Amino acid sequence: MRWLLSFIYHYPLFMAFVWMLGSLIYVLRRRNKISTRLPVLVSTPSVSILIPCHNEEKHIRETIEQMSKLNYPDYEIIAINDGSTDNTQKILEECTAIYPKLRIVTLKKNQGKATALKFGLLAAKSEFLVCIDADAFLDRDALYYLMWHFINFPRVGAVTGNPRIRNRTTLLGKIQVGEYSTIIGMIKRTQRIIGKIFTVSGVAAAFRKSALFDVGLWDDDMVTEDIDISWKLQTNFWDVRFEERALCWILTPETLKGLWKQRLRWAQGGAEVILKYGRALFDFRQRRIWPVYLEYGVSVFWSYALYFSVIIALINSMGIIGLLPPLPDPWSFAVFIPPEWAGTMLATVCMLQAMVALAFESKFEKGIFRYIFWFIWYPIIYWLLSATATVAGLPLAIFKRKGTKAIWESPDRGLHTL
Repeated sequence: MRWLLSFIYHYPLFMAFVWMLGSLIYVLRRRNKISTRLPVLVSTPSVSILIPCHNEEKHIRETIEQMSKLNYPDYEIIAINDGSTDNTQKILEECTAIYPKLRIVTLKKNQGKATALKFGLLAAKSEFLVCIDADAFLDRDALYYLMWHFINFPRVGAVTGNPRIRNRTTLLGKIQVGEYSTIIGMIKRTQRIIGKIFTVSGVAAAFRKSALFDVGLWDDDMVTEDIDISWKLQTNFWDVRFEERALCWILTPETLKGLWKQRLRWAQGGAEVILKYGRALFDFRQRRIWPVYLEYGVSVFWSYALYFSVIIALINSMGIIGLLPPLPDPWSFAVFIPPEWAGTMLATVCMLQAMVALAFESKFEKGIFRYIFWFIWYPIIYWLLSATATVAGLPLAIFKRKGTKAIWESPDRGLHTL
């Protein structure tokens, strides 16, 4: 029992050091080679920006406005209205009279984000696609940074951008600024050093159209089409990259209900993909993706171990007060009491992780250190939230009826100000 509790305590600490070290290696290796100045491209091929939307009347107008201001010579905007029942279609039609780059694809019935993206791809004139959510604003120069990879490396099939939170009016909004910096950004940098990444960010990702056709496009029965397409490309030996300079400003949930629904969907989608691509473990050619697969498997075990230990603690506490028979010594309640230095160690690692991450991110966002007060303890919340979502999401993935189309609803995007 003690080894299990030791694993529960030390695994998050170990991964924090892995992420910090991986991010440091990424910065030393890549930032020294790649300038943050706008890259000079040998050519500027056209780009099609796909914006799938379902009931986005609150956000789509300002998204189209911002996308029309990008610093890139040749691009089009394709908004795919996926069976919206609000005023999304009307707003899009009004926008076409203002923004000549905009075209609309209208689907009468809600068919899901993956299907909407496929219709957008078929309507796109360009070989290169940038897929963003209907609430996302690409940074003005993001297309240059994304296209640099495609032009210089023909085996690059996808490039994921660097999401940044723009709604920071509530506590949840502020602490998610820290999550995307101290955890998500670090994970992607570390995975890029290993060679494979778990997923592109569905909110902002660029694709080579020929690579998508090569792997059969997005599957419309996956809860998280972004995770699925990432594995589809990589297991077919297309390179998927992370570009930290391609910033994308996004909205995130600012209610506990909205945050939980988002993380449960992520957990279920991740489990679906891991189950789907299990064959990669038995193919030596796929060895570069094994570390990502292994880390996911260990994290799932950690999540269930955490809740198993909590249940044992509850049962033992009932035994102490006489409601149940006492547990044998190996399951003694004492094993749940951490050593005196554990809290100090945990606080130190959280502080170190936050400081290292903010040092990296400060290159892209000035003044980000002022948010450290709000998320210094967020790594602990992140692990608890992720564990709960994993425990709930894995059974949903296992028992989901195969072939069921994954339709969508507009998520909680909180309060925001430009």
